[in-house]
Formats: sequence, C-alpha cells, structure tokens
Amino acid sequence: MPDLFAVQNGLSLIIGVALFAAKAFALVDCVGRPSAQFTYIETLPKRSWLIILCLAVAGHVVDGFRPLGLLSLIGTVAAFVYLAQVRGSDSR
Repeated sequence: MPDLFAVQNGLSLIIGVALFAAKAFALVDCVGRPSAQFTYIETLPKRSWLIILCLAVAGHVVDGFRPLGLLSLIGTVAAFVYLAQVRGSDSR
C-alpha cells in the first residue's frame, strides 16, 4: 500500500510548481506588454502590476512552494486577476 503522505506531498509539490509557473508567466507577460495597453484597458498601471507580480513570485518562493500557504494564495489570486484582466483583454 502506498504511503498516503508521500502521495499528498507529491501532489502538493506538483500543484505548487504549476502555480509558480502561472505566476512567472504572468510576470513575464507583464514585462513584455507595452505600457500604453494598460491605459487603454483602464486597469492598474504597468509599474503597479510589475510590483504586485514580483511580490507574488517572491511570496511563493518564501512560502516554500506550498500551494495553500497564505502568501502563495494571495499571489495566485493576483496573478489570475492579471491574466484575466490584462491578458484576457487581448481577445476583445
């Protein structure tokens, strides 16, 4: 019988790495996006998003890649809001 804690830890690590990848993707997307587009879609300025997303990535690392850590959860929400609001505006 497999050790259930090993399965849980493995699944937690996989989810943690996936969420880190989403935050890193949002940060890279923000760096490569022109500042004028943030004004056009009436959202936070690019500098604000860069600060938020850098803190999200740093918080995830500080939290030890735990997907349910407080810093990780806050950063995940911020990254998904960015992706939905700014990157999602490309399809409009």
